[in-house]
Amino acid sequence: MRENIDTYIDWGVDGLVVGGFASETWNMQPEEWFRFHDIVGDAVNGRTDLWSIILDPCADFCLRKLEHIEKLGFSGAEVMNPMTQLRTDSEIFDFFKYLTDRSDLAVCLYRTPVSGKVLSLELMKRLVDLETVVCVKQGHLNRKESLLLRRELRDDFIVSDPIEEFFLDDLRRGGQVLFAEFSYILYGKKREVLRSYYDNALRGEWDAAWDEWLSLRPIWNIYEDEFMGPLSQTAAYARLIGVIKVWCEFLGLHAGPVTAPVQSLTGEERERLLGKLQAVDIV
Repeated sequence: MRENIDTYIDWGVDGLVVGGFASETWNMQPEEWFRFHDIVGDAVNGRTDLWSIILDPCADFCLRKLEHIEKLGFSGAEVMNPMTQLRTDSEIFDFFKYLTDRSDLAVCLYRTPVSGKVLSLELMKRLVDLETVVCVKQGHLNRKESLLLRRELRDDFIVSDPIEEFFLDDLRRGGQVLFAEFSYILYGKKREVLRSYYDNALRGEWDAAWDEWLSLRPIWNIYEDEFMGPLSQTAAYARLIGVIKVWCEFLGLHAGPVTAPVQSLTGEERERLLGKLQAVDIV
């Protein structure tokens, strides 16, 4: 983990978001969760912005986690609304108010069907008025809803559409950040093209940005076929993390198997994916 973090920072990440479904934290014992964050906080040691993701339905356990990561120097946490019991807008609002009344850490909402209840526009309009709620990861995988949220919510509230395919267009439409999204790591040596089109977009050099964005589509197409497409059908990350692990190993990172009882990719699936990655020359 420490070597991976050193590598991410060498690659020029603008921040790290850890501890969510990609870290298999839904399948961790509590002591493992805290130890994981201890290691990450110590390894980063203030070298980049650092956030966690919290998935628990128990508000007090969420608070315990927020208190822990605050001591480790984290800036905030993406927090998913409870995946059990709390379903009405009022109940979900009370959950987040309970947290934000008791913690000063920044909160990013996680708007996703994985929670069992996608946050409504009406609820979002209430949640953005909580002082420490600063952004939303619009994980509903619906582009129209991302644009609607950006139009309807207050101007200083950040809406992140966590899909690199949309990022260039998003920058034209008021987007600011890809939050908790894999592309910058998975694009390997071509991540600098992503960085360049982002910088060109900020300068208003849209033609140059478009050409660079277009050159990355073959890599994105693999990501969409192997991960994003299946995710949109199942709303479940569990076995798909095996795809990310194999991809990361191809880039020279440490990954290992998926945590039991989830199955890792078969040898045939692994070889098929590696063949696709070799064809797009990202190492």
